[in-house]
Amino acid sequence: MPELPEVETVRRGLAPVMEGQVIARAAVNRPDLRWPFPPDMAARLTGQRVLILRRRSKYILADLASGETLLIHLGMSGRMLVSGDPLGRFVHDHPAPEKHDHVVLDMENGARITFNDPRRFGAMDLMPKDGAEAHPLLAKLGPEPLGNDFNAPYLAAMLKGRNTPIKSALLDQRIVAGLGNIYVCETLFRARISPRRRAGNISGRRAGGLVPVIREVLLDAITAGGSSLRDYRQADGELGYFQHSFDVYGREGEACRTEGCEGVIGRVVQSGRSSFYCPRCQR
Repeated sequence: MPELPEVETVRRGLAPVMEGQVIARAAVNRPDLRWPFPPDMAARLTGQRVLILRRRSKYILADLASGETLLIHLGMSGRMLVSGDPLGRFVHDHPAPEKHDHVVLDMENGARITFNDPRRFGAMDLMPKDGAEAHPLLAKLGPEPLGNDFNAPYLAAMLKGRNTPIKSALLDQRIVAGLGNIYVCETLFRARISPRRRAGNISGRRAGGLVPVIREVLLDAITAGGSSLRDYRQADGELGYFQHSFDVYGREGEACRTEGCEGVIGRVVQSGRSSFYCPRCQR
């Protein structure tokens, strides 16, 4: 599933062709994805100007002139692809429709945004812009890891006394929003903390020190366009490249990249997810 860097990369790719532009025509080609689409979604989108594209955790939020906000979740395999971009950044010709093109937005500027989702685990919803944070998918989310509310004192306080592994704690969206399996593995490697370590056993200073490491990993991934493992593509159809920089994720049995370390990357399963780490570097 795309994590924060992938979703942020898609948002940045969509912004130049959607922000300030009018949706000339919206087509909804099926009644649902993971959940049913909201009633009359095509009619509610058609003719609306997109004021701004935001991101909250792993969701893209498009604020509309109507006072509604379009919520977009890419799910496991969803892609938001742009064609016919007048700015010249994308392919000019619109591709032939594909089987899994579930929502198509034709903009007045000639751009087309296609939401393609073969597995149909994605989602779209419309909600009032005022009070959008109360939406069931957003209401319980913790602070953004790249925002000011996510800081060393906050994280140290949230981890204090927790008996869960640090890996599980950082994946808890109520503690910090948007982190997923890939980037938590990479963060813990850079911080030299074992994913098995109990969150409450990490000192406040060391827990607070995770904050800049989390930000560094996320910003590195955004700069690289995210990570493409299965279905993820940027808005221009290109792959992300951060997967070529993984230190531990997916590298079970390979040598640790830390200079002077003779360890081998291991893997353990925690809460149904694989955790990759170096048993020698990470304590």
